[in-house]
Amino acid sequence: MYSFSDPCWASINRGILICDECCSVHRSLGRHISQVRHLKHTPWPPTLLQMVETLYNNGANSIWEHSLLDPASVMSGRRKASPQDKVHPNKAEFIRAKYQMLAFVHRLPCREDDSVTAKDLSKQLHSSVRTGNLETCLRLLSLGAQANFFHPEKGNTPLHVAAKAGQTLQAELLAVYGADPGTQDSNGKTPVDYARQGGHHELAERLVEIQYELTDRLAFYLCGRKPEHKNGQHFVIPQMADSLDLSELAKAAKKKLQSLSNHLFEELAMDVYDEVDRRETDAVWLATQNHSTLVTETTVVPFLPVNPEYSSTRNQGRQKLARFNAHEFATLVIDILSDAKRRQQGNPLAGSKDNVELILKSISNQHSSESQDNDQPDYDSVASDEDTDLETNAAKSNRQKSLDSDLSDGPVTAQEYMQVKNALVASEVKIQQLMKVNINLSDELRIMQKKIGRSAFVTSSSSLPSFPSTLSWSRDESTRRASKLEKQSSVSESDYDNPTAPLELEETGASRKGRQRSVIWQGEGSIPEDTDTAPSSSLPSTEDVIRKTEQITKNIQELLRAAQENKHDSYIPCSERIHVAVTEMAALFPKKPKSELVRTSLRLLTSSAYRLQSECKKTLPVETCPTTDIQLVTQQVIQCAYDIAKAAKQLVTITTKENNN
Repeated sequence: MYSFSDPCWASINRGILICDECCSVHRSLGRHISQVRHLKHTPWPPTLLQMVETLYNNGANSIWEHSLLDPASVMSGRRKASPQDKVHPNKAEFIRAKYQMLAFVHRLPCREDDSVTAKDLSKQLHSSVRTGNLETCLRLLSLGAQANFFHPEKGNTPLHVAAKAGQTLQAELLAVYGADPGTQDSNGKTPVDYARQGGHHELAERLVEIQYELTDRLAFYLCGRKPEHKNGQHFVIPQMADSLDLSELAKAAKKKLQSLSNHLFEELAMDVYDEVDRRETDAVWLATQNHSTLVTETTVVPFLPVNPEYSSTRNQGRQKLARFNAHEFATLVIDILSDAKRRQQGNPLAGSKDNVELILKSISNQHSSESQDNDQPDYDSVASDEDTDLETNAAKSNRQKSLDSDLSDGPVTAQEYMQVKNALVASEVKIQQLMKVNINLSDELRIMQKKIGRSAFVTSSSSLPSFPSTLSWSRDESTRRASKLEKQSSVSESDYDNPTAPLELEETGASRKGRQRSVIWQGEGSIPEDTDTAPSSSLPSTEDVIRKTEQITKNIQELLRAAQENKHDSYIPCSERIHVAVTEMAALFPKKPKSELVRTSLRLLTSSAYRLQSECKKTLPVETCPTTDIQLVTQQVIQCAYDIAKAAKQLVTITTKENNN
């Protein structure tokens, strides 16, 4: 916005290119204010990118700075932020005034009836879209023209007019501002029909893609592919492996989602779409910043910003989506895709008075009764954050279902579906936050050490890995993850120091290609059953557990430094040292612990160590693994390190509590 030495981001709905500094602010505004996308590291429909570039080259920025271009603005003291100004607060305040408050947009003369003004603007838009003058249409939209305006005399919408005239870029702009390609004119024809009748077949195909943009984006997020609309395939829906054997509670939870009214279901789907965009944009942001000074707490977007046009209840539900881990979020996305297809095909269910907030609560309130010290993120000021336990058990059962390769549409392989974007979803903000020291965790350990009378550990305990409050939404997260792994394992648990190596360790370059985003590690960390060993309630001393945890932490910090410095050849030796430390820690515990929490924490600890080794092996020389994307591998490596540290922390907490009782 101020100096474009390297404008590598775009704000789609504002028609501008922006630099990293400005993007750090735009991301925090929310998609309803600015829809940001990276120019190189995010897939673009060619015509959408062309639309943004055309607007930028034709001075779209002047629309948002109209009054600042008036010489009188200098006299009034108003000015643009300069490149030399600090991002916070100078540039941030200017960006919010410019795009959120629309403080500098041209204002029309006041009228007694504002609806007449909006109707006049919409009629102008309806007429203008037949031309190629994009900036005129953007100006009209900025003043309040409605993209879905239905012209009473013409009997159609601006998108019908643009489609008939073959104005592809105008159609892109209208769609960005909410125009619906499925809207029918007075004769029952859609913009797609208009485009085909005018011989604009590429535009017609693009309009079909826009019509399915929400479900396409969700499908691509999960399995890296989109349906082939040209061939009449409009949905790609991954199914759950045990979908034919769901418990009654799980079926009830799914039916609750299905019975939402179409209006509420659409709201939920749009909110999930926004959360997908937030997660993917954050992943690109972190990967491209490379731990520069821009990656700070002030640039973190831990949950969806408040949209003042939505109710407080809806805003609260939108923010709760950030609590979902990769598998939980994938489950919700799959259910939405499945129900979207059902609704489009006209298979109605009985209506329900349940709102979207209850659906989200029933999915996100896992283990609420087990964790009384559950950390909560500092949400923006919206509705009350009081949770209910309604449908908790059903949601828990639903989330523990393992994913498989059964796809209802198209020849999607098992490997393609197992590519759920773990690196782009689960690591998110954790990349840079794992490098800090969590004061809360240090304090907890100090309290533990005082209880056992070992003050000598106070100094060294501060070296444990950090997990800021925005990541500590549920302290029993390790239990949840481990429970899922336990469900996926085909045998019972014992011998935690001898887990079976995952199949991924045997894969080579070609077979790895489709698994770099895998989120499910079926069978990893599975434990052969030892029928001769009785469950044991004995636990090792807290001192021994802390000592082994410190060794694990030291090795993890070494791995994180290697990641920060791009020393990828250090990944494998670091992972081997971590695995040795994990094995030694697991050996402290009984082969068959009586405590469920101990078993699940140990399972997460050992399975994550094997996952880490597997991911690190992907950094072998390029000639060995030519398909490796080192950025995605690095994010998965950090995710594994995070899981190991969380499991170790859980074991320290458990042993301290039990030994003090």
